[in-house]
Amino acid sequence: APENLMQALEDLDYLAALDNDGNLSEFGIIMSEFPLDPQLSKSILASCEFECVDEMLTIAAMVTAPNCFLHAPPGTEEIALTCWRKFSHPAGDHFTLINIFNAFKEASANSASQYYTNEKWCRDYFLSCSALKMAEIIRAELIEIMKRIELPISEPDFGSKENILNIKKSLLSGYFMHIARDVDGSGNYLMLTHKQVAQLHPFSSYYNTRRIPEWVLFHEFSISEDNSIRVVSEISPDLFVELVPQYYFSNLPPSESKDILQEVINHLSPVSTMKEEQK
Repeated sequence: APENLMQALEDLDYLAALDNDGNLSEFGIIMSEFPLDPQLSKSILASCEFECVDEMLTIAAMVTAPNCFLHAPPGTEEIALTCWRKFSHPAGDHFTLINIFNAFKEASANSASQYYTNEKWCRDYFLSCSALKMAEIIRAELIEIMKRIELPISEPDFGSKENILNIKKSLLSGYFMHIARDVDGSGNYLMLTHKQVAQLHPFSSYYNTRRIPEWVLFHEFSISEDNSIRVVSEISPDLFVELVPQYYFSNLPPSESKDILQEVINHLSPVSTMKEEQK
């Protein structure tokens, strides 16, 4: 549909993948080397700047591979949730996926009979072994692409406070269009871009917990699954306004959330805001 094509071009423009003539920019050409969604490619390239490439490649592989969480058989749902909580990371689902991938790799390294142990380990934690093996393959392919186009791969540093912040910055560089705010404190998330209301997906580490973050970045929105947002991590308004392109922010539809973010911008740069108002 023409409107879908126009939306796609607009998104690429926001991601700095197009030049003034509508052709791929130099940045866009590098992004197109990755067989991924443009937002994910942008996040990987941003991770080169923020020195968290190792972690970002794991996230990219995990969200590109099939869902690693298995639907628990009837009567075992609570057991499955307890198993998954062992991998849960307070920063959000993207970080939880890193924990799962690293634990799977560790189980593989420690196994005597690799295939059996991998399968058993995954069954014990209600995880899909085939999905995790696919994530391993995807991650290896992404590393090959990084080497081929001579992009730097930083050393792993997962867990440090600086690393967590840098991963969030990398994610926001690509997914600033995927931001939602809990408008009533009960998990009803209103998306900034098109004002759809969504709930957390049951596989989210925040689901059925007391702590529901106000501002989140999400990987995808699914209408078919009761208007849910999947793979969700907490962000701060300050971090969002630091990394969002100004022309994207100015094109957002009016909303209470946008007003809150504008107040943050005004607080962070009162002098430049006054100049804009004078203009």
